Amino acid sequence: MVMMMRSCLGGGLLPVAVMLCLNVVAAVMVSLVKVAMDGGMKPLVIVTLQQLTAAVFLAPIAFFKERKSRPKLTLEIFAYIFVSAALGAALRQYMIFVALRYTTATFVTAFSNIAPVLTFLLAVATRSEALDLKSRTGLAKLLGTLVSLAGAMVLTLYKGVALTHAAAASQDQQQHSHGRLPPSAADSRGKWTLGTVAILGNCVCLSCWFLLHGRLAKKYPHVYSCNALMSLLSFLQVAVVGLCTQRSISPWIVTSKFNILTVLYAGIVGCGVSFVLVTWCIEKRGAVFVAAFIPVVQIIVSVIDFSILHEQLYLGSVLGSVLVIGGLYLLLWGKRQEALHCPPPPPPKVAEEDPADKEQQQVQHN
Repeated sequence: MVMMMRSCLGGGLLPVAVMLCLNVVAAVMVSLVKVAMDGGMKPLVIVTLQQLTAAVFLAPIAFFKERKSRPKLTLEIFAYIFVSAALGAALRQYMIFVALRYTTATFVTAFSNIAPVLTFLLAVATRSEALDLKSRTGLAKLLGTLVSLAGAMVLTLYKGVALTHAAAASQDQQQHSHGRLPPSAADSRGKWTLGTVAILGNCVCLSCWFLLHGRLAKKYPHVYSCNALMSLLSFLQVAVVGLCTQRSISPWIVTSKFNILTVLYAGIVGCGVSFVLVTWCIEKRGAVFVAAFIPVVQIIVSVIDFSILHEQLYLGSVLGSVLVIGGLYLLLWGKRQEALHCPPPPPPKVAEEDPADKEQQQVQHN
């Protein structure tokens, strides 16, 4: 971890500052969405309005920045963008908002740290990435994957004792020991399980989107146009589902100033601006550099969660988070060392000129 942070600082402080700001942006968005849903706002409504706001924000940027270089949109590229919109925006965002509704923001961000690990597993399964178990880097990547998955199991199956707000936790424990469990306890446990399944589905969708978007970037490298179209398609996808499930018009009418601020922040800052800055950081320092900052979101969210939202911190969340983050950094270290020791591609061969042609060119020149 120390070596990776040294490599992060070695290429300049501006990308580091940008990534720290992006983590603050993500943490604030998670907290705002959590409060908005606790106030009664539906996850499907938030996703729909967020993607619409992001599309409106990114469309002018894509038009003016890439209008002269943008190629024709073929049916194959449109299919890639359509599936990418479903996995990376519509379905993934809906699942993470459902998880926020039924669990805590700290739990969601802790579990989200396994997304790079699942991406690595899918890449190995689809032979997009090699895994050499005879090398030190290959063993580090495998060990990091196993440790992160073990941490995810701890987060899912073990809750443990409460480490914060001990008075409230002690009162709930006394009620449980005397058989006076609140009527909603079983329902709350079921919702927590549903939230866990939702955040796991979010990580799977994000991992599939990483691999799909990597292929899409090679076929259609115009990032602003691609993301603007992806936001528009995801808005249409979620809107169709939302109108079929939410027949009443009242959930779609947002009147609260806080909810309006949440939608605008999630769409413009949390989706639009963040995408532009993440793209810039990937171009400057690479995907491993960006992935190394993922756990920072959890730290910021935890501070907001406990100090402002007054959520409880459980032992299982701490132990699981330590395992997940430790395994993640071990995996990223292995990938970083593998990239450093990878031999550079050979320079392109220049065809040697025929001596007869060279002599003929000299005669013509004279």
